[in-house]
Amino acid sequence: SGDRTASLISACLFLFALAISLCFAPNRIMVFLSLGFMVLTMGFIFLDRFVFEPLLQYLTLYYGVFIGSFSVYDIYDDLITRTVEGSDAHACHQLIPCCLPRCVGLQFVIVALGFQSLGLYFALVWMSST
Repeated sequence: SGDRTASLISACLFLFALAISLCFAPNRIMVFLSLGFMVLTMGFIFLDRFVFEPLLQYLTLYYGVFIGSFSVYDIYDDLITRTVEGSDAHACHQLIPCCLPRCVGLQFVIVALGFQSLGLYFALVWMSST
């Protein structure tokens, strides 16, 4: 969420992804959650355009940090602390037997944290240039 245009584009892409996910929602709770996030994001777009300017940037920053943090936690929980037979780490271990499943999980966490750091770097560079 480097500037107003980028936050609007990312919010619109998020709305589009939520609209597509409504076609594949398995139950009513997922439909209501998707609709709730769509209404919340559209409300923030409206407020950002007509009331308070950096509000949408804060929302997209929150979405990005929350999703990134949860993905790192999920990788840690599923691939490092406990290794399930059908996980991605076991599939990589079957392809490359010298890589233990927990080592594969550690590699996944390093890559995820690397992408988080790269995103933070790009956001800081983009914000400092404007």
